[in-house]
Amino acid sequence: MSNPVLIEVTRGGLVESVHRGSIVVSRGLDDIVSCVGDADRVVFPRSSIKALQCIPVVETGAADHFGFREEDLALACGSHVGTEQHAKMAQAMLNKIGLDEDALGCGAHTPLGAAAAKALWRAGGEPTQLHNNCSGKHVGMLATALHTREPIKGYWDAAHPVQVRIHELLCELTGLTLDDDVLGFDGCSVPNWALPLDVLAGLFARLVTPGRFSGARDKAITRILNACWARPDLVAGKGRADTVVMTALPGKVFMKTGAEGVYAGGFPELGLGFALKIDDGTTRASAGTAMALIEQLVPEAHGLMKRKSLKTWRGMEAGEIRAAPELLAFLETIKVRC
Repeated sequence: MSNPVLIEVTRGGLVESVHRGSIVVSRGLDDIVSCVGDADRVVFPRSSIKALQCIPVVETGAADHFGFREEDLALACGSHVGTEQHAKMAQAMLNKIGLDEDALGCGAHTPLGAAAAKALWRAGGEPTQLHNNCSGKHVGMLATALHTREPIKGYWDAAHPVQVRIHELLCELTGLTLDDDVLGFDGCSVPNWALPLDVLAGLFARLVTPGRFSGARDKAITRILNACWARPDLVAGKGRADTVVMTALPGKVFMKTGAEGVYAGGFPELGLGFALKIDDGTTRASAGTAMALIEQLVPEAHGLMKRKSLKTWRGMEAGEIRAAPELLAFLETIKVRC
């Protein structure tokens, strides 16, 4: 059975395209509040779990040893758009740990942000690994290796202690045994283990709800979340949903996008986590679905993101990207159950 349509794209008075997917809202592992579509589907969380991948940076003492501040931890959790500021921040983190760009293993790509890419092109520059949206995460991993006296060479490999530590943490927090049959590699070359969607939602419910872990881990997670709320501009970038929402609603919403139509996050005051996956991997649909849920659960979120209208090259209104009836019905169940 196929997943329901969550997002519709209209042109004129007709629906021109649709995006199917599934979404889960949970209070914790094995505690689903509501879902639509296949809640058991196994998905690669991609960049949505960068905050979790950052936990060892704090727990090993690497963050304190190298003097990482809020902005450093926020960049380590971010999928930044590659502005000059973002690249300079990643370089500043490298300076703190005494390494240069050549130590990074994330690879170079054109800045994700259109404005940032245009600015780099106009300046006659070439993309570097500092412009990679995952550069902050990789500096955090290098810092952990250095502080724990592990080799920095091949820190991105699944067998390296840095990645083994993250794998063990993920297994511990989810209660799953994640073997090689669910192992993939993210675009920045580090391991990414696939999880059932309902487990991913439950994981985020645990992450954003204080008191779910031991004192030390709880403090580490709180520090990471507070860093993201303090500097959401480094978690994503100007105009992107993660930055806009967390700037306006610190402490109320934590959200993080992932590639291929994944989104995950949580609502600390409600003790809820969510995870969603769009079947065709389209970002416009994952962001639209996430925002619809956030607006339903946090009334202050209404109006933060502009409605996605489709326009011609002359600026004429041509259509819109909107929640489909199946998604609207799901949101009503959430309203009742929460």
